Amino acid sequence: MSEKPLSFDLYNPNPLMIIISGPSGVGKDSVVKRLMERDPSFHFVVTTTSRERREHEIEGKDYFFVTKEKFESMISNNEMIEYALVYDQYKGAEKKQVRDAFASKKDVIVRLDVQGAASYRKMFPEAVLIFLLPSSAEELIFRLRDRGTETEESIALRMATTRRELEYLPIFDYIVHNPAGKLDEAVDTLQAIIKSEHHRIHQRKVTI
Repeated sequence: MSEKPLSFDLYNPNPLMIIISGPSGVGKDSVVKRLMERDPSFHFVVTTTSRERREHEIEGKDYFFVTKEKFESMISNNEMIEYALVYDQYKGAEKKQVRDAFASKKDVIVRLDVQGAASYRKMFPEAVLIFLLPSSAEELIFRLRDRGTETEESIALRMATTRRELEYLPIFDYIVHNPAGKLDEAVDTLQAIIKSEHHRIHQRKVTI
């Protein structure tokens, strides 16, 4: 009986769900924006909301806008990954976005606060969770002040929240530092992590 011919064409990675999180002011939006600029093949999960679209907002980029009745129908049909009702307006993420991206072999990027990341960890144990950090507490305070929208009281509150959020570090897979002025270095590290994950022998597989 003849042996099967050897094949070394074994590279067939599963698409990843990549959660990017970290404390307020660490630069999550900037990191995601630069990552998507470098590689538009990623699918960024856009939040669906029941509130009215504002003049400057773009459908499908800033949010997906639906009526409150439509959103409640989606909840009833189990079409949402998660959702919240805030000030009588719904917002959340649709399962279809992720399913369609995975079907197209696209990695999915989700930007979340730390509590949101903890929820996704429970729902999707095979997701890749990445925690962004500044170089120091002083730098984080500087960034918050630099926004020009924070009072000293709100900054103190955010720093106390950051201290609690650091307790969630054990649920994350990677830490990436995002120091001021070194955005591209942080994104280099993120891309290296994603590339490494795709070369694992035992591939992650997220089911949704």
